Amino acid sequence: AQDEISAGQSTFMVEMVETANLLNHATSRSLLVLDEVGRGTSTYDGISIAWAVVEHIHNHPRLRCKTLFATHYHELTQLSGLLPRVRNFNVAVAEEKDRVVFLRRIVPGGADRSYGIHVAQLAG
Repeated sequence: AQDEISAGQSTFMVEMVETANLLNHATSRSLLVLDEVGRGTSTYDGISIAWAVVEHIHNHPRLRCKTLFATHYHELTQLSGLLPRVRNFNVAVAEEKDRVVFLRRIVPGGADRSYGIHVAQLAG
């Protein structure tokens, strides 16, 4: 999402409108792919919004669809212990001294850290 200046909408508003559109039109046969829901606001508010979106998808009788929910909010990994159909996965990495190699493989379990600094170093 990005600012829609001509419509007078902030990045966060655009993100919330897009998320609402997905949730309002999804069915049990949908595949939802959500990336970094809540990133356009404060960390605490973003975590709360992302948590609520996951709970809504899980609990709403019309939804309960397959969902891929990418996030850097590590707190959300707790949802797998609270909601029976939630599973955590992460992108495998190999750490060698100060170097990180992204293995481009999805493995079970939540990540316990992020690699933003390493990605920034890779970018130059």
